[in-house]
Amino acid sequence: MTTTPHPTLIGAAAAIPAQRNASVSRPADADAPVNLAAHLTALAEHRGWTDRPAFHQGHRAHTHGAVHDLAARTATVLHDQGVRPGDRVLLALPDSVTWVTTFLALARLGAVAVLVNPELPPPDLQFMADDTEAVLWVTGPGLDRSLPARTTTPPAAPRAPRLGSDQLTALTATARPMRTAHPVDAHTPLYIQYTSGTTGRPKGVVHVHGDPRTYHDLIGRRVLRVTPDDVTLSVSRLYFAYGFGNAFVFPLFSGSSAVLTDRRPTPAVVDELVARHRVTLLYSVPSAYAALVTDLADGHESCFASVRAAISAGEGMPAGIGKQVTHLLGAPVLEQIGSTEAGHAFCANGFDHNHPGTVGRPVPGFEIELRDREGNPVPDGETGELWVRGPTVTPGYLNRPEETERALVGGWLGTRDRARREPDGTYRHLGRADDMEMVGGITVSPLEVEALLRTHPGVRDVAVVAVTDERGASRLRAFVVPVPPIGVGLEAELICKARDNLAAFKVPRSVSFVPTLPRTATGKLRRHLVRQGAW
Repeated sequence: MTTTPHPTLIGAAAAIPAQRNASVSRPADADAPVNLAAHLTALAEHRGWTDRPAFHQGHRAHTHGAVHDLAARTATVLHDQGVRPGDRVLLALPDSVTWVTTFLALARLGAVAVLVNPELPPPDLQFMADDTEAVLWVTGPGLDRSLPARTTTPPAAPRAPRLGSDQLTALTATARPMRTAHPVDAHTPLYIQYTSGTTGRPKGVVHVHGDPRTYHDLIGRRVLRVTPDDVTLSVSRLYFAYGFGNAFVFPLFSGSSAVLTDRRPTPAVVDELVARHRVTLLYSVPSAYAALVTDLADGHESCFASVRAAISAGEGMPAGIGKQVTHLLGAPVLEQIGSTEAGHAFCANGFDHNHPGTVGRPVPGFEIELRDREGNPVPDGETGELWVRGPTVTPGYLNRPEETERALVGGWLGTRDRARREPDGTYRHLGRADDMEMVGGITVSPLEVEALLRTHPGVRDVAVVAVTDERGASRLRAFVVPVPPIGVGLEAELICKARDNLAAFKVPRSVSFVPTLPRTATGKLRRHLVRQGAW
């Protein structure tokens, strides 16, 4: 399928190819002219969902009808602020109904939402605003005062105005709803999300109006069987691909509801929210699930009686943690893998085929290949780098033509994930290609070492990387977040455990105890920062 670039992708972003693979299928009417906001409004009315709860925030429930009406009013406010079709607007809000209605309002206007983590340092937010040439910032309380003035070229460029959420709420209360949505097609840019930055500077990934519907059709409906009676809680936030699908797309397309919190919930908060709202679908990442089973002692099982599935993504689930989660929740753990570039999951376990320890099978509509470093397919049972193509793979990175060319080859996306295809057609995730460490001329995967050390009861979290000693030699070092109090001799116990179970070249030569490890907001380890030894 060949498309014409939208005007917002021409100029600074002209390097993004407007080509998606024609061999993969989309929903039958996905190419019909449709604005996401208008489609969701019509869908709620047609299916009779307008009086059903869509989002729970605090002790208040917001219905589907109220959300779409508020979004239409917000569109009027943003139009009055000068937002026009094709404009990019930085959405720097915590998870909330205001986030949802602002996103839908921008969609209704034909504008492009730039989804960012509002807790990022101001220079990072400014970089994203400059990179996307945002015409407006929509910010949470107090954020505007901490942000620097625009400083990038051209020097005379005015600082983009900022609209606080409190001001937006006040203006929306008296605004008339914008009933007519700007006409778009399925390929018109809808939002930009930034990669998690596990290997350095994040990159802007473009997605289009047709993508959310496809996420729901292929994953929410077919794989997870989301129904109007489901209640979702996603530990991953809305501004990341995983959370966006879980807590925004699936509820609005299914008539179900989601619980929103303005910050990442602790295990105790997860426990309380699940019990209060009778959550049926819990989405989280392995590190958060590990904290859940560590912090919640026996006796909490009844609080999770409503949960029918726990979905995990972001990183591979450590051995044993999945069984502990299943015991605590009384529900299966469904592991999956996705990426910002693909929009959501492209390989997943489901209720019909759940193989713990794997990320399941390709999501319907997606194709997966494992290739060696020369780009040749590898046979079943051998490790290769994972390449994927499918209907929601991005057309490219904003302002990054060279990186787009490296990542997207012939319609295939190189994910930089290492995996192995099992005989039953499932895929076992083996970490990132950039996770590999070189020690004494031997390439070592630290995941095996980390998995072993994590089985020690004194270890809460661990990362193993190669560091250079005083002689310039590369040595493995384990950075361990201990379970307090730190036991006497814990370092010696961990090294001894590694010696008893691993080849000599895989044994860490030293252990450093640290209070935390550098992880992204989606729970992924920022290994390049661990290698530097400073975060």
